[in-house]
Amino acid sequence: MKPLSLFDLTGRVAVVTGGNGGIGRGIALGLAGAGAAVVVLGRNEEKNASVLAELRAMGAQAMAVKLDVRDRAALEPALGRVESELGPIGILVNNAGIANISGGILNETPEDWDNVMETQLHSVFLLSKIAAASMVRQKAGKIINIGSMLSYFGSSFAPSYSAAKGAIIQLTKSMAIELAQHNIQVNAIAPGWISTDMTAPVRTMPLYDEIITRTPAGRFGETEEIAGTAVYLASKASDFVTGETIRVDGGYAIR
Repeated sequence: MKPLSLFDLTGRVAVVTGGNGGIGRGIALGLAGAGAAVVVLGRNEEKNASVLAELRAMGAQAMAVKLDVRDRAALEPALGRVESELGPIGILVNNAGIANISGGILNETPEDWDNVMETQLHSVFLLSKIAAASMVRQKAGKIINIGSMLSYFGSSFAPSYSAAKGAIIQLTKSMAIELAQHNIQVNAIAPGWISTDMTAPVRTMPLYDEIITRTPAGRFGETEEIAGTAVYLASKASDFVTGETIRVDGGYAIR
């Protein structure tokens, strides 16, 4: 097999939650560039349409489905629609997320905590459960979860986000063990500090200077710089890799 063919996703159907912006958009475009048919799931129809236009301009087979991942009753119908229109889902990227910069547990409300957990963690479990059932029938599949530097480090300003992202690593390992017998690989990506709408408030905080000083690359990453790792984990090149979390952080976690 030619080396580059290991990364060819032609004929594969990939679903990216929160694929209409930020890291999700970068991953969606990267998977499409590798040949996958890409489905964007997102709440904002205008943003969905924008990314869909980008994907189709690349010549990719693509669709966008309006979905709030907190709406549990809507999850299975959404994935069912994807499979009925494009075929079996071979790649699921659990990227959808929100952050509540509350300043700590003394400030964060139970409602805010629940909202973050439902979006960042519960949806990963539920969507993976649905997609994995289909992948088992195919005897193949890739699930990619999106973690964070806060999967490893505590956060006084966003405890719910940090807790959810920490749990993602353990859920990834647990699913990897269970699903390996079905030739399904489950891995995670832990982006460092990436320039997105979600991290925009941080760039106005004193924390920003600390981040830049700590990061050997000396900058925030760009969303497109996550795409290569996603393509690798979605491809045959990673068929013997499972349960791993790959940091894409410009060296932030070294120090």
